[in-house]
Amino acid sequence: MKELQELAAKLLADGAVQVVLGYEEGPRGVRPAFITDPAQAGRLVFDARCVQNLATYLNPRRKHIVQLGKPAVVVKGCDARAIAGLVRERQIARASVVVIAMRCGGVLQRAEENAALSSETTAARCAGCDAREPKLYDYILGELPPDPPVNASRAEKIALLEKMTPAQRKSFWDEELSRCIRCHACREACPMCFCVQCTAERALPQWIDPSPTLHANRAWQMMRVLHQAGRCVDCLECERACPEDIPLGLFARYIAGAVETRFGYKACDDPAVPAPLGVFSTEDGEEFIR
Repeated sequence: MKELQELAAKLLADGAVQVVLGYEEGPRGVRPAFITDPAQAGRLVFDARCVQNLATYLNPRRKHIVQLGKPAVVVKGCDARAIAGLVRERQIARASVVVIAMRCGGVLQRAEENAALSSETTAARCAGCDAREPKLYDYILGELPPDPPVNASRAEKIALLEKMTPAQRKSFWDEELSRCIRCHACREACPMCFCVQCTAERALPQWIDPSPTLHANRAWQMMRVLHQAGRCVDCLECERACPEDIPLGLFARYIAGAVETRFGYKACDDPAVPAPLGVFSTEDGEEFIR
């Protein structure tokens, strides 16, 4: 903790950055912090409650953050994948951000929780994580903790969905998506939703009905998750932000699995590795051409 605080204070005092995006204690657990004064660096914390993916604040459409100046951002492994994705998609330049990576032993499902990591409390995204020690960084801090307990709840849900018939899966998703209130919190929390104007907000032409009907909700979520094919970093911020607790991560995990099967690609923290939907390869299958 002290190591992080001292580094943040030094970066700000030296003028290397103008703001440090990190975590601080809030009224309901840990929350994002925007530190611009070296004297305030002591507010920074990092522990298993730091669930938020702060890379979402690097999104160039967040003008109120951009105007703060060059940032340093505290990241976990899954967050580092998002930074690599933003660089890969040419949304930010690698030199425009200082990456402070934290070796991670897993996080809780909710920032407001204050419990020991267990198979029930550990975030589902931590199961099988291969990025607990990020490779994309300017500074890397902390000792590598033991592997976190495995929360197998998502894997079990996916296995259950795969056993369903198409009609049963449709019924499952219809019930889940009927609760969607179209608040677009999933989009706002996602670090890889970086369009200046979302398709869901276009009125001329209107691609997606903005009303929270089942038909419109289906269209919205299908469009959103397909736009994340090859981009999703599996941080599950979309699911955590959803006020209706819709298991949006199941959508994302399925599409990510399809991209991995089809193209042999997983989102990684190396921005030099191209995403399959952004490049052409003569090795790509063309079985869809008739």
